[in-house]
Amino acid sequence: MILDDLDSRPGSTTSLLRTVVGLYLRDLGGAVAVADLVELLGALGVAPGGARSAISRVKAKGLLVPETVEGRAAYRLASDAGPMLDRGDRRIFAYRQQGDDDPWCLVSYSLPEERRDVRHQLRRHLAWIGAGSVADGLWIAPGHLVDEVEEILGALEVRDAATVFVAGRPRVAGAFADVAARWWDLDRVAALHRAFLGRHGGSRSGRGTVPDGAPAAAEDGSPRDAFARWVRAVDDWRPIPYADPGLPPSALPADWPGAASVALFDRLRTSLATVASRHVQVVVGR
Repeated sequence: MILDDLDSRPGSTTSLLRTVVGLYLRDLGGAVAVADLVELLGALGVAPGGARSAISRVKAKGLLVPETVEGRAAYRLASDAGPMLDRGDRRIFAYRQQGDDDPWCLVSYSLPEERRDVRHQLRRHLAWIGAGSVADGLWIAPGHLVDEVEEILGALEVRDAATVFVAGRPRVAGAFADVAARWWDLDRVAALHRAFLGRHGGSRSGRGTVPDGAPAAAEDGSPRDAFARWVRAVDDWRPIPYADPGLPPSALPADWPGAASVALFDRLRTSLATVASRHVQVVVGR
């Protein structure tokens, strides 16, 4: 099983390539010519040499495998990449917020010192999917993430060292929002939402905002420009629904920017995604 790539920095060439692959390769039958992939990255301002280097890095991570399609050098999605991309789709395009009465997932584990590298990887992956750290060896996440927790435990081969509980709302002393601020880095998550709003809420320069309900139009109306704007929006958004697991309102500050950020992403999708796909179809000759 391929777990999510924790090291792709949004805006980097490798991250942009990863986003293009996740958005379009499955609709292209799972394969794309190298030259077409380089051209698609060119619309994002990536030089051919940088594009080919990024392709090599993504290949090394096991996401792409080389092959020949109609006499052209190409890459195909690895056979076990599907579940990872499907998980990404659920997070990116179907943001889900926990209700105050919905169940929670608790993960308790114990790993000896000689397995500290695996313990570190487990912590990284639990944090990546939005779990909060209650205490050493005890993590909490909204109940709708239980399947992702199970996938991580299985992939890291630590299922026998962990116990997963699906339970009701934790009982805490004081306000739930106060303990949530200790279990999750909500300041960091809020900053991610505000950065997205600042960068994509108005013009390409990031100035201005999009009024509620108004679509964000492509800069010049062309499919190529819509493609560039949409891929960059998804690339910037992609880490946010992992860092933000969708905590219930009772766990969040009153000025939480998440709802505005989610609404903006939905408007960008409505306005740009279909037009962006036309550019991909033109490039690959379909």
